[in-house]
Amino acid sequence: MAEGSARDELATPRVVEVEGRVADAQARRALDASFDLRRAVFVDEQGIAAALEWDGHDATSRHFVALAPVPLSSEAPGGTARAYAIGTARMRRIAGQARAERVAVRRAARRLGVGRLLMRALEARARLEGLEAVILHAQVEAVPFYTSLGYAVRGEPFVEAGIDHRDMVLRLA
Repeated sequence: MAEGSARDELATPRVVEVEGRVADAQARRALDASFDLRRAVFVDEQGIAAALEWDGHDATSRHFVALAPVPLSSEAPGGTARAYAIGTARMRRIAGQARAERVAVRRAARRLGVGRLLMRALEARARLEGLEAVILHAQVEAVPFYTSLGYAVRGEPFVEAGIDHRDMVLRLA
């Protein structure tokens, strides 16, 4: 890519894990940055109602936040004092499985490997916790991305929050 591109600005993103209930100020800033990113992607960009986005599960979930060392020039501020949130995902435990939810990547960071980094971190955590699979509801346009990571489509298409989705699963055993 050309000098000064989004890939150059990302340098080496890192993923941090944050519990939904945090007391540590640095972790709180990372979590707040992930919430700002979710609002930008789901509410502002995709038009999902805020009431659907903020479903009450954040406090009991594990959050993954991809942080870059500098903000992307084409995006509004949304980071911690030392890093900038470029992607986020949330994991809930449900009946021995991990449910990946609220996976979002900042527009300027898409197609640069951030989503893969987030999902691999989430999958590693699920394995560490002895969970049997990762399940998710993928927006139809994201199905090829998840398929490339080894996820399989199950069942028929359905509409969630006004957007076509597919149920997908990755067996961890």
